[in-house]
Amino acid sequence: REQAGRRAETAAALWLQLKGYRILDRRARTPAGEIDLVAMRGSILAFVEVKARARREAALEAVTPELRKRVERAAHMWAGRRRGMELKNWRFDVVAIAPGRLPEHLREAWRPDK
Repeated sequence: REQAGRRAETAAALWLQLKGYRILDRRARTPAGEIDLVAMRGSILAFVEVKARARREAALEAVTPELRKRVERAAHMWAGRRRGMELKNWRFDVVAIAPGRLPEHLREAWRPDK
């Protein structure tokens, strides 16, 4: 399972790089949790959750409200440790990986609750 997750993250990172993103961090660990990928394109700082499932729909369903909150908290901690990152335009994305399909990048998959 660990290996499958790493492969999915590698595929997602490559896909994002092909789309012009620069990968700033992979498996970014913070006290609040882990962020699969942190990517940047222009002034956009994208915190990316990667989900690999047998079906695209199942991958999207795996991004639960609890997971979103954890990623949001981790993003604040990650950016707080890096000068200038808190000033960027943040976005929370998902890359869904399903067998036999190209990765699907959902930009701004969710917005943080205020």
